[in-house]
Amino acid sequence: MEAMELFKEIGANPKAYARAWKAKTGGKVIGTLCSYAPEELILAGGALGYRIVGGSGSISKADAHLQTYSCSLVRGALDDALNGELDFLDGAIFPHTCDSIQRLSDIWRMNAGTGFHLDVVLPVKLNTKSAHDYMTAVMRKARTDLEAVLEKTITDKDLQAAIDTGNGIRSAMQRLYEIRSDRPGTIAGSDVHAIVRASMVMDRNDFLDSLTQVTDALERRPEPESTAAKRIFLSGGVCNLPDVYGVIESAGGVVVGDDLCTGSRGLTGLIDTGGDPMDAIADRYARRAICPAKHAGITSRGDDLVHLAKASRAQGVILLFLKFCDPHAFDYPYLKSMLDAEGIPSLLVELEEQTASQGQFRTRCEAFMEML
Repeated sequence: MEAMELFKEIGANPKAYARAWKAKTGGKVIGTLCSYAPEELILAGGALGYRIVGGSGSISKADAHLQTYSCSLVRGALDDALNGELDFLDGAIFPHTCDSIQRLSDIWRMNAGTGFHLDVVLPVKLNTKSAHDYMTAVMRKARTDLEAVLEKTITDKDLQAAIDTGNGIRSAMQRLYEIRSDRPGTIAGSDVHAIVRASMVMDRNDFLDSLTQVTDALERRPEPESTAAKRIFLSGGVCNLPDVYGVIESAGGVVVGDDLCTGSRGLTGLIDTGGDPMDAIADRYARRAICPAKHAGITSRGDDLVHLAKASRAQGVILLFLKFCDPHAFDYPYLKSMLDAEGIPSLLVELEEQTASQGQFRTRCEAFMEML
């Protein structure tokens, strides 16, 4: 499929795509480091949202500003900025998320040289009316701030068009995830990762058109022959590590669903289209699947993980955490406890982008598959 090849090309070199898009359109490119960045506001402002998911290679310059026990996402992103790898950015938006990214925001503002800098201080607790009111106020301020730096009035019509595009993408991605779950083997895990990666950097309207072509083609494919591969659900952070899918598949597994930061977590929840667009946008960001840096109930993350694993008929869950990711690490004990209570086996794997050991990961995956 031509569209699938495009996704792979963009996933392999997203910076080249962003530079080409900027040269072609003359538009502004805005870097983000979290799926809580207000995508619809960026799109409505005529800009391209570019998700920064880690570094391009070994880390050197960032260690002058960050402790070495900061996660590789934070250190790698800063290293890219300091090395001029992100010189195509016109600005950056930092949502209120984990402690490391919040502190990176201050360092980035003073050292990165990537244009304007906006902090969007979203609430941490999301399950109260006051939190929803605060979320709405923050989103309205973000709209005003973006209008100022983009020198463009963001109208309700612009917002509605962006909402329609965002809803279209989330609906199409839901179709893709259903195909992967219902007919394992129809699409490789690394291909799904390439699609998700492209969704975070590609012109969103172009992405929706290409994604629709891919999902339509996948639905027309004959159902693959059943295999003995074990049905695996992934949970965690995984940002820029597509090779994990190939390792899992070679070890005898097939990924049938995920709850990843760079996966389904940021692609959940449609935005209502019947009322005030800003209220609707704020409501969606309050209702979407939460990450470990947000709170919507004592066991909400565990409840969601168990539900999703069961819905995808997973035989086991692999939790993939970036090394030194405290929010995910703090969640792990109770997530494992809830999975154990439901009789769902799990495996915890800590990874670091710059020093990933495929051999060790493969050995652990093979042992886990044999246990299932």
